[in-house]
Amino acid sequence: MANPYKEIFRAPGAKGFAAAGFFARLPIAMAPIGIVAMLSQTHGEYWLAGAVSATYALTNAVIAPQVSRLVDRLGQARIIVPTTIVSVIAFAVLIAAASQHWPVWTLFVSALFAAAMPSIPAMLRARWTEIFRDRPELNTAFAFESAADELVYIAGASLSVGLSVALFPEAGMLVSTLFLAFGTAAFIVQRSTEPRVRAAEHGSQGSAIRQRPVQIITFALIFIGAIFATAEVSAVAITKELGQPNAASLVIGVYAVGSFVVGLIVGALNLKMPLQHQLAIAVAIIALTTLPLLVADTVPLLALAVFASGVAISPTFITAFGLIERRVPEAMLTEGVTWVMTGIGIGMALGSFATGWVVDNFGAQNGFWVSVAAGTISLLTVLAGQRTLAGERVRSLSAAAPQPAE
Repeated sequence: MANPYKEIFRAPGAKGFAAAGFFARLPIAMAPIGIVAMLSQTHGEYWLAGAVSATYALTNAVIAPQVSRLVDRLGQARIIVPTTIVSVIAFAVLIAAASQHWPVWTLFVSALFAAAMPSIPAMLRARWTEIFRDRPELNTAFAFESAADELVYIAGASLSVGLSVALFPEAGMLVSTLFLAFGTAAFIVQRSTEPRVRAAEHGSQGSAIRQRPVQIITFALIFIGAIFATAEVSAVAITKELGQPNAASLVIGVYAVGSFVVGLIVGALNLKMPLQHQLAIAVAIIALTTLPLLVADTVPLLALAVFASGVAISPTFITAFGLIERRVPEAMLTEGVTWVMTGIGIGMALGSFATGWVVDNFGAQNGFWVSVAAGTISLLTVLAGQRTLAGERVRSLSAAAPQPAE
């Protein structure tokens, strides 16, 4: 049996843009925690570190879809280059401001401009779609991207904090900024795989968030992101309560490993079931597997329950992005993907906050009630949206000529 992952990389240019894109998106995980690690050491105030990091993350959540909307209209190279330059310069100013103890307002202003960083995962998925549009290989490509995202979040955060602690406070942010600059440069020079700019037809005007499929999937994945964050916060709180705080990293790692492995397996299968049904099943599994978390009162039970809870995360992301590709007009694909990724990020932020509040007020074990509630809302959203998600995409009838290489 042929290896489906080997097959997708036979496409000309696939290995190059995938490798460059992996390094270019490491700052997604490295920057938010890197800001906290840097400022908590240089300024000694966690509230300030958290506030600057939140300023960056929330601003990026607002700006990234707008950047991707411009990418859909004008092409990747014309938009990614200037926005990345702005982001890299802003990160450099932020590092200098932290190191030299410039006024506090410079930290917040530089964080605002750094948020211009484009959504590289959305750009990668757009390139895969250009190569494998309406072909089964696209599901495998999306599975690969989901697995790569998992690796980025697992490795990126640890790398950022580790560098800051082992070397000097700004080390994590410095390496993150270098990855952004050189990874994006390596990605964008590969013009042969850059998606064509497609002309907007009827039904594809305005923002992608006005499309009902994007609204449904983004709303559902806000709560999936909350479940993801809840597992991390609750694992830390419970293992600390059990007197085994070092076990938290093991439990969180098991959660990510389960999602990573199952995602790769799903990507290797050529499932014939409609994607909206696959999404409903995956979200139903996530919702059901939040229940054992409520009674996991030892580290082994917690690890087992968390592993089970994580197995459907990647399949959910794979089918969600597959639905975006099939249900959103081709002329706004990148923006549509970015909105969904933004939803996941917003959910993680809200989930961390909500879980922290529940843990502080009702105890560590009760933090998982946030997962139960989030899973239920997400499942009801997907079930209610089945008819809309089963609809047809508005296709572009014409496409602009490819942008000439510069």
